[in-house]
Amino acid sequence: MLNLVLIFVASLLLGMRHATDPDHIVAVATIVTRERSVWRASGIGVLWGLGHTLTVFLVGGAIILLKLAFTPRLGLSMEFGVALMLIVLGALNLAGATTSPGPTSNLRPFLVGIVHGLAGSAAATLLILPLIDDPRWAVLYLVVFGIGTIVGMVLITVAIAAPSVYAASRLANFRSTIRLASGAVSVAFGLYLAAKIGFADGLFTPHPRWSPLSPS
Repeated sequence: MLNLVLIFVASLLLGMRHATDPDHIVAVATIVTRERSVWRASGIGVLWGLGHTLTVFLVGGAIILLKLAFTPRLGLSMEFGVALMLIVLGALNLAGATTSPGPTSNLRPFLVGIVHGLAGSAAATLLILPLIDDPRWAVLYLVVFGIGTIVGMVLITVAIAAPSVYAASRLANFRSTIRLASGAVSVAFGLYLAAKIGFADGLFTPHPRWSPLSPS
């Protein structure tokens, strides 16, 4: 029982660490720069985490209960979707950098979390299969992992939004500048990921190379 408790504590901490992956931070930062309050920004972290957790739970549960297998091309395709999403998010920020943004739709961070969850579900699941034999405990592990991810993402969004909101209230045009910068970073990082996944990892070649336990 002690070993099981330690595994669940580790899953919570791993979920919090998972929220700090570079692609997660870039995506959320791109959305958060539209917000005018830290409270709204923390809500974005919750929505992102809920979308991510939902996908990890559904896909990971299918892997555990139905013994589904991921091919390298399927795994890389899911990661490639994250790269495309970063490019789109960045382009939206660049296109609207000089306009006054309205409140972010709740659907956007939720959908972004779902896309990230698709890319990370195999890794989160295959990491624990050798440790937990009972499928019910394994699925519960995914839920705890998701809770950790939500907590971690809320902390990250607050950390990003707080200085941005503070500076924007005191410096003219700061908000448009930070949106422009975040959009450029998101597009650049998305293009980098797309090139790496498509060619270095082999998605667009006859012999794709993919490991669910290594970051994209």
